[in-house]
Amino acid sequence: MAVITYFESDWHEGAPLIQSSMAQSFMHGSTVFDGARAFNRCVPDLDHHFSRLIDSAEIMGLQSPFSVQEITDLAIEGVKKFPAEAALYIRPSLFAEGGFLIPDPDDIRFVMTVFDALMPEPKGFSACLSNFRRPNPDMAPTGAKAACLYPNSSLAIKEANKKGFDNAVMRDGADNVVEFASSNLWLVKDGEVITPAHNRTFLNGITRQRVISLLGETGIDVCEREVKFKDGKRNGQVTYTSPSGRKYVGEYKDGKIWNGQGTETFS
Repeated sequence: MAVITYFESDWHEGAPLIQSSMAQSFMHGSTVFDGARAFNRCVPDLDHHFSRLIDSAEIMGLQSPFSVQEITDLAIEGVKKFPAEAALYIRPSLFAEGGFLIPDPDDIRFVMTVFDALMPEPKGFSACLSNFRRPNPDMAPTGAKAACLYPNSSLAIKEANKKGFDNAVMRDGADNVVEFASSNLWLVKDGEVITPAHNRTFLNGITRQRVISLLGETGIDVCEREVKFKDGKRNGQVTYTSPSGRKYVGEYKDGKIWNGQGTETFS
């Protein structure tokens, strides 16, 4: 995998070490990041992704040394270092080097990695209901795309893998289905497109917002509402969206997800 990294005012080949063992973010998890796509020199929604990066930083007590436009210019500069046909992932992040329990807002570092990341194959995956749940906004910084939130996803996927599944369906504290462990979740049933209402326990994904907008332009309304796990277990289509791509998870029939590759249990 080809990787380039922008750090300390220069581009570097590969993934250099960037954080000291005394960095506040290393000890106390205040790092924020975002992820955007580039393909065939197309870079959709960069301004939205990088605005969210800066908003996430503010939530975590960090102050970005770069503006949205400056981060956008760096991203485009990085993309141009790859072949025009390359499928890439653009991941800027901000972390605090200074501070202890509280980040020092004047000692913030910016790093951006750009790397090869092929779009996923259009095939299904299996998923199970996780015992892990998304926290409420008064329990964790759920409005930020913060690294400290992601162990929750990792543990859910690890739990699912041990059960023989690829991914996990996440709920909030009120037993509502909110998303997959690594992406936003959608249902299509009887011609209706449904996605869990954004209740601030999960990120209102930029790709999610883009898909809602695109569907609206074609005359298809999206129903954003509370979703229970039983809704996904009724006959219908289940899919996901994220910057990594869009996958058709499968069609739920007779207690199994049929994905064109055989069947997978959804339980």
